[in-house]
Amino acid sequence: MPDIVKADGTIEPFDPERLRQSLMRAGAGEYTARTITETVTRMVHRGMHSREIYKRAFRLLRKETRPVAARYALRRALLDLGPSGHPFEDFVAHLFVKEGWQVEWRKILQGKCVPHEVDIYAHKDGATMVAELKYHNTPTYKTDVKVALYVKARLDDIWAHAEDRQTHPVERGFLITNTKFTSQAVDYARCAGIELIGWGHPLKGNLYERMYATRTYPITALTRPTKAEKRLLLDAGIVACDMLRERRETLAQLRFSPERIGAIIAEADALLALPHPYAYGEVQEEDERDHKEAGAIA
Repeated sequence: MPDIVKADGTIEPFDPERLRQSLMRAGAGEYTARTITETVTRMVHRGMHSREIYKRAFRLLRKETRPVAARYALRRALLDLGPSGHPFEDFVAHLFVKEGWQVEWRKILQGKCVPHEVDIYAHKDGATMVAELKYHNTPTYKTDVKVALYVKARLDDIWAHAEDRQTHPVERGFLITNTKFTSQAVDYARCAGIELIGWGHPLKGNLYERMYATRTYPITALTRPTKAEKRLLLDAGIVACDMLRERRETLAQLRFSPERIGAIIAEADALLALPHPYAYGEVQEEDERDHKEAGAIA
């Protein structure tokens, strides 16, 4: 196989089996995944960028089934929530709500020294947590140890204030990103007691898996809406596909035609109805290398 250039600039031989597995994880049938893999493999040449390989596979998959193509594009869809980080914050907060947390957005908590605005403050089963979110527009940008140090300092100030009052309003602290963490950030967080959630980190319970488990998908994954329409939806606070049905009237207020509303919601419904990819079985058998391909720590 020819050498290709990955998103982080490293070079490695193209692996058709990885491509086939990623298509299967998205929900493509065996025949579709094999056919697309064979077609793309014939197009791959030395020095080709992995981004171009993804685009070609996505276009072929979209012709076969738009809902599966939407799920195949989840990582890119998170990047498309930008350019500001607010839609990503709203999306993650919605994800925690789907997991059963009672969530407050951008809440001010008093620390021992200064007050802090936390991105997410949530309660579940008697536990309370805060989460700091770091959104990146490019897949190669990694959340590093400096960010972890900053988050730990804020948590320490909040926890110190709780000790002064002899209460414990916050038991858990999270740092969440849509891309990767550096290995140093992971080591520090593990030592300092900060919980990390990224696209492929930790190995179990990462952002990728949580989205699948709760069927919480960003509206930017959909293939029917145009970029301009997606921006209108995000500006209106509609960040996830399941929110479209609940806020159908908002689409009418944004002057979407009845036909467009029907087509967009139909695609969202089809995406939400896709079976969990774990049903295929091969996901449980994945090794760490395949999780890294999905976006885990580098």
